[in-house]
Amino acid sequence: MNFSFKEIVTASMVLFAVIDILGSVPIVISLRNKVGHIQSEKASIVAACIMVAFLFVGERILNLIGIDVNSFAVAGAFVIFFLALEMVLGITLFKDDQPESASVVPIAFPLIAGAGTLTSILALRAEYHVENIVVAIIINIIFVYLVLKSSSKIERILGKNGLSVIRKVFGVILLAIAVKLFATNINQLWMN
Repeated sequence: MNFSFKEIVTASMVLFAVIDILGSVPIVISLRNKVGHIQSEKASIVAACIMVAFLFVGERILNLIGIDVNSFAVAGAFVIFFLALEMVLGITLFKDDQPESASVVPIAFPLIAGAGTLTSILALRAEYHVENIVVAIIINIIFVYLVLKSSSKIERILGKNGLSVIRKVFGVILLAIAVKLFATNINQLWMN
């Protein structure tokens, strides 16, 4: 076992920024208003299962189609970079269909375990030990569950401006992580 506090904290921060559950509170609230109730436990468990499964099987899927983890990590760095730009600049680059019901599908996937999250997990796998990423996923899922359970309270406490500030701060952190991820993995590609 290669548990590392630094790796766990870094991976947790990356996933926290990419999942951006605090930034998704307005979406969660509008879904709750439409359908009445969100199954927070179910959504959190399904999202965790998707992320852990992708952590272990994602690389095999890539190998099957002939892509190495470093190439995927570089591509992932671009996705993370554009997600971060969205967060910092308040623009929309990725157009997703708005979910019609608040079942497990729209909350767990794509809101929590979406393309950015799965890309980040594989990109993290290129740099960190698997057990540290699993711990980071668990930490984030616990936080996601707590946010889903108390989304209306969070919105009242932080207000729109508070949520906006948090989103922008994590956007800048995510930009820095994307640049680091790109630099590390592009070097690996040139060496191969």
